[in-house]
Amino acid sequence: MHKDLLRLARSERAVRLHLLVCAVAAVLAGLLVLAQAELLSGVLSGAFTTAALLPLAAVVVVRALFGGLQGVAAGRTATALKSVLRGRLLSRLRDLGPARLTAHRSGELVTLAGRGLDALDPYITGYLPAVAVAGVVPLAVLVRLFVADLGTAVIVLLTLPLIPVFGALVGWQTKAVTERQWRALSRLGGHFLDVVRGLPTLRAFGRARYQATVIRQVADAHRSATMRTLRVAFLSSLVLELVASLSLALVAVPVGLRLLSGSLDLRTALLVLLLAPEAYIPLRAMGTKFHAAMEGVAAADDTFAVLEPDPEPAPEPEPEPESAPGSRRAPRPAPATDEAATGGDPAVLPPQGVPEIRLENVTVRYPGREDAALDDVSLVVAPGERLALVGESGAGKSTLLHLLLGFVTPSEGRVLVGGVDLSALDVDLWRRRLAFVPQRPHLFATSVADNIRLGSSASPEEVRAAAEAARAGEFVAALPEGYATVIGERGAGLSAGQRQRIALARAFCRPDAEMLLLDEPTARLDGRSEAAIVEATRTLAEGRTAVIVAHRPAMIDLADRVVRVEAGKVVSDHLVPRPSGGAEPVREPRTPDGAEPAQEPRTSGGAQVGGSR
Repeated sequence: MHKDLLRLARSERAVRLHLLVCAVAAVLAGLLVLAQAELLSGVLSGAFTTAALLPLAAVVVVRALFGGLQGVAAGRTATALKSVLRGRLLSRLRDLGPARLTAHRSGELVTLAGRGLDALDPYITGYLPAVAVAGVVPLAVLVRLFVADLGTAVIVLLTLPLIPVFGALVGWQTKAVTERQWRALSRLGGHFLDVVRGLPTLRAFGRARYQATVIRQVADAHRSATMRTLRVAFLSSLVLELVASLSLALVAVPVGLRLLSGSLDLRTALLVLLLAPEAYIPLRAMGTKFHAAMEGVAAADDTFAVLEPDPEPAPEPEPEPESAPGSRRAPRPAPATDEAATGGDPAVLPPQGVPEIRLENVTVRYPGREDAALDDVSLVVAPGERLALVGESGAGKSTLLHLLLGFVTPSEGRVLVGGVDLSALDVDLWRRRLAFVPQRPHLFATSVADNIRLGSSASPEEVRAAAEAARAGEFVAALPEGYATVIGERGAGLSAGQRQRIALARAFCRPDAEMLLLDEPTARLDGRSEAAIVEATRTLAEGRTAVIVAHRPAMIDLADRVVRVEAGKVVSDHLVPRPSGGAEPVREPRTPDGAEPAQEPRTSGGAQVGGSR
């Protein structure tokens, strides 16, 4: 049985209750076969009068009721367990963030959350009750056979283990072919979704027909894997039925000979012949339902693989208390659970007011990559400061934003928000105080108003005010139904600049957000759209702390301070020259304690050389 699924079922009260009712009802229905066999053998042999037909009918009715109760409880167990799994899966995908989420193909995740978890139904409604019955009923039948006829009981005792042995041998092969079939289905779902999303690009490059051929090949591979799985399932059923039939023949032939010779009375013979099949039936049913449940088990394995937390990085050796002079790396800061930072509370509320953001020797490493995305970065963002992050693509700028959003956790060092470790904060409450505008904002297939008020309870008037502030009111009003217009998935039908302005309007709908995070909001925009976005961003950043990833001069001019990032390191940190006050002197990166470090040699342009800590 799947240990992770059972552990999850035991941890959820509703699931545990329904599963217990399902198992108890199945076992009681199985045990009632003993009473049914006793009454039926007595009536057929003449030992009981016809008055025994009434309790016999009652036993049959009660068995049917228990069977119905088992079915209802099993259905509710499956529904509750799948709901819990889907909820945890979606929460996990949300917590992974966009950086680590790219390790999973979206099509495979869609298949897993939909068709994959639905495949758990045969496992929960069929296999688990069959396991409970197989663990109790054959033993009870065997005990009754020992009381009724020792010879028959010995035959059943010797032949009964053959069914689970052959079932296990075939089950190993079934598990392997079912996993291959599930992998083929995941590849088909993932590839098909990717092709549908990229169909305009494929048609533009003349590769649409080729991808149709690829999909046909992947579908054929899935069909072949499915047929192999069905072939193994049919062969396993044949093996189990053959073993059970031969075992019953070993019981029936001696019983018939002894009955003819007079050494066995009719009632005992009937009881033995009625009970012996019931010892094999639960094991055969368990083997049959095992094959039907294997696809769900494979999907459950993939689900729990996604739900597993990321492995903790191996701790580095702690530096000696007295480091050698000139050592580059300072002693590691206190861990996230430090009492001074968190007050001993594992999840504390974010500090009130516009907080100071402080990065202390932060290093971020993504799984499967040798180079660090951020390498020993120390940075301070003062309350109300507008900071621009510049540098080449892949330098680590977006990683820094994802660090502040809580999508990424540092491998080393820590991020302090108002003096409190970000890892100790309630991340949901922290994100409510952020306004985030990504480089490629995702718009959902719903109305413009619902897209703007995403994550807030803004009224229609507030939505319109946010759109006007983001310079989106004019084009939204020109849509067929205005703010009630349903836009296509991912903003289909809108230009890049219009999608970006709707994303900015979302930020305007969060008036309580004290920190603004922008990830290249003017990338791939024309001059007119860029001017509108820059002006809206200037208004949005007033009175807030802003961290802006920027390439274009217009966005950089919004900042009070520019930090250049190269290869995951901060290489320069300077104030933006203002015409009214002249050029500000270049500042070195701030140390974690806020003190200015000793002056380093500078280039002729005034930027620091090798200034990262």
